[in-house]
Amino acid sequence: MAAYAASKAGMIGLTKVLAAGYGSEGMRINALLPGGTDTQMNGEFGNVPDVKKFVKGMHTLKRIAMPEEIALSALYLASDASNFTTGIAMLVDGGWWCVD
Repeated sequence: MAAYAASKAGMIGLTKVLAAGYGSEGMRINALLPGGTDTQMNGEFGNVPDVKKFVKGMHTLKRIAMPEEIALSALYLASDASNFTTGIAMLVDGGWWCVD
């Protein structure tokens, strides 16, 4: 987990630095940080009932995202609707908490 946390923090920092550096050129730089998502990559452990229950329990919404839900957030960041949004790390994680 240490390597994962360090790399994610690095990406968030890089996002902010690039946004600051390229904003004057009209570029918007943002990061999308998804939580557990029902993808083929997660298929192996996602089909194990105890693991699936554990992962769902770590989300405040008590479910795993569908890929389309993550895509909608990416679409927002790519659209003109977010034309004054830059340098953010957008959490799309269903309220990721380690509580249950």
